[in-house]
Amino acid sequence: RGSKSVEILHFKQAVVATGSRPYLPPDVDFRHHRIYNSDTVLNLSHTPRTLIIYGAGVIGSEYASIFAGLGVKVDLINPGNRLLQFLDDEISDALSYHLRNNGVLVRHNEEYESVKGDDHGVVLSLKSGKKIRADAFLWCNGRTGNTDKLGLENIGLTPNGRGQLAVDEHYRTDIENIYAVGDVIGWPSLASAAYDQGRSAASDIVHDDYFRFVNDVPTGIYTIPEISSVGPTERELTEAKVPYDVGQAFFKDLARAQITGEAVGMLKILFHRETREILGIHCFGDQAAEIVHIGQAIMNQKGEANSLNYFINTTFNYPTMAEAYRVAALNGLNRIF
Repeated sequence: RGSKSVEILHFKQAVVATGSRPYLPPDVDFRHHRIYNSDTVLNLSHTPRTLIIYGAGVIGSEYASIFAGLGVKVDLINPGNRLLQFLDDEISDALSYHLRNNGVLVRHNEEYESVKGDDHGVVLSLKSGKKIRADAFLWCNGRTGNTDKLGLENIGLTPNGRGQLAVDEHYRTDIENIYAVGDVIGWPSLASAAYDQGRSAASDIVHDDYFRFVNDVPTGIYTIPEISSVGPTERELTEAKVPYDVGQAFFKDLARAQITGEAVGMLKILFHRETREILGIHCFGDQAAEIVHIGQAIMNQKGEANSLNYFINTTFNYPTMAEAYRVAALNGLNRIF
């Protein structure tokens, strides 16, 4: 409401749901007309010939696949050693292969030294000594919670270095009558999760029975093609020493994918080897963010209703992408006999 005006709010309970914005390092000049962040790039009025994307998280990977699809030569700079490490390794590897197959050059374990723009382009200097020039530069490395203008310091509430608020299992901050939900609390930073977190916080305030801690939500990543998953990965199940097995269906073997020409992709079902309980669903390919909900629905069933047998004994429409569940279930069943 102006740099000098202050508004004082009085309340019994409050919910902070102010969202987040791109993190902007102070040593990068985002006023330059060739340097963008993940918000300002939406105002791009032309298609650059070459583009550097710094940050290979969800947003960076999505933009890399979009611009590559437009014919742009993309350098994707990843400070880590693999793409989207929270994904199942096989899905992450599939994304890496597909990006490279579409002309994206992925550079792992690289950090920026400086970003300089001029009238002819942008030069990215990396700490490894490499220098990369492109027509435009897109920063996609992290987000900051929108808490800096709330005056939280006046009530003793301190966000972390990225402006995010820590909460307990009831979405309460360090001050018991102040709740926080959505991107401002960090992970999972999904609109779908934020919606349910807000409902849960409101339920806790009025002591309603609806309350639940939202922690097992499907991940939707809108690369081309899409990625979606729900439940633990193979790596996580191995670390937890859970006896599991895998059922796989490759989209190239499905009639619907052959008809539509969207043959890139796969569906993985992770299930308990002894009980056949569905533990996780991981999908890469066309309509992945839709397909995952079938598996999610079965995973949420109680007792024996959550079973690989459901997909084996259910007749699916033909030809459909959903048929991948039966193909994957039969593949998994063959592994344990």
